[in-house]
Amino acid sequence: MAVHDTRNQCGRLPTAVPLDITHTTRLSWELGSRVIDDEESTLEGQWHRTEAGWTLSVYRVTNHTDLLQVRTPVGREQFYGVTQTEFESAVSTLEASDRWQQAD
Repeated sequence: MAVHDTRNQCGRLPTAVPLDITHTTRLSWELGSRVIDDEESTLEGQWHRTEAGWTLSVYRVTNHTDLLQVRTPVGREQFYGVTQTEFESAVSTLEASDRWQQAD
């Protein structure tokens, strides 16, 4: 009998991003780009990994949904939808990390 993990695995964040968010939805590059370019999306914060070239941008896209834009060291963009409350609960891990710094 197979054992299944109850977390949503299809939208798993890269291991380089120290956020413990269990429910994420992976968006295609085309859809993610459109969503963040929408005039109603607002940039809420940006972080970068000091030694590896990763960046994380957080956009508020609805009253309850944030969109995470992860840029890899080679410039590839990945997009993940998360609930605003789950991101707010997890952001302290990112802020406490000595490898990630919030952009000014």
